[in-house]
Amino acid sequence: MATGVDANAAPSEAALAPDIASHLQHLQVERKLAPRTLALYHEALLRLQRFAEGQPVELRRAQVHHVRRWAAQLRASGLAPRSIALVLSAWRGFYRWLGRDGLVDLNPVEGVRAPKAAIPLPKALSVDQAVTLAEAPAEHDDPAIAARDQCVVELLYGCGLRVGELEGLDLVAGPETAGWIDAADGLAHVFGKGSKRRGVPVGGPALKALAGWLALRSTMARADEPALFVNQRGTRLTAAQVRARLKRRAVQAGLPTHVHPHMLRHSFASHVLQSSGDLRAVQELLGHANIRTTQVYTKLDFQHLAKVYDAAHPRAKKK
Repeated sequence: MATGVDANAAPSEAALAPDIASHLQHLQVERKLAPRTLALYHEALLRLQRFAEGQPVELRRAQVHHVRRWAAQLRASGLAPRSIALVLSAWRGFYRWLGRDGLVDLNPVEGVRAPKAAIPLPKALSVDQAVTLAEAPAEHDDPAIAARDQCVVELLYGCGLRVGELEGLDLVAGPETAGWIDAADGLAHVFGKGSKRRGVPVGGPALKALAGWLALRSTMARADEPALFVNQRGTRLTAAQVRARLKRRAVQAGLPTHVHPHMLRHSFASHVLQSSGDLRAVQELLGHANIRTTQVYTKLDFQHLAKVYDAAHPRAKKK
């Protein structure tokens, strides 16, 4: 009896098991899955069939220990945790469908979970890089565009705003206003995820950049345009335009990495945490509903400390 199987191989179309063929037809005709989703389920169920043939185990007689073993083989073959989760989801749906027709007594995939995927750390600029970006000389001949771009950078990095929050800022507060800046109080009022409003302090450099932009905004904006930031057509600046302008500014500043708006938000959070150590305050500033979302920045902070240790401590240096 075979003890293993190549998890990356698949049986031919002609060898498709009747139960799997019927289930895929159900997904296509009754569930009306998108072609790409259907293709992923097709591939996942072919893996299941090959495992059953290679053990051998009849599909309808598979048990939990079989599924756990097959999931382990997928992991050993190099399949990523997210891909394994998708495969298990397809298998789980298949056995749930068989169970509705009384063809299996239990779903052997229930309770089997994919290995946890490593959460990639957000990329952040160093403090020096962020300052270099903020203080980079204007690269546009139009003083209004230069002032606008300066203000955009200062607010993204100085307040940790999402690009959508920045894009939604209006010139003045109103009943339909998504966000605005109260320069007198030094607060940016934004409408974030989960339809939650929050106020974020606006620092001195950002307020100065805001005043510079407001002095020139009328030269670009249409008379009836409520948006704080406008493009060359005089209408609201879009998120895509913000990304393009920021990318160009970073290149002009000589930064060695692709800079995007959310990187400035990550940089804001990381630098505030490094200086204050106050995770709860960073959570409030970012508008995170769950503290666990903010805790990723403690790992960034540890990375920073580890680099300092490796560079400075005599016992950390390699012989």
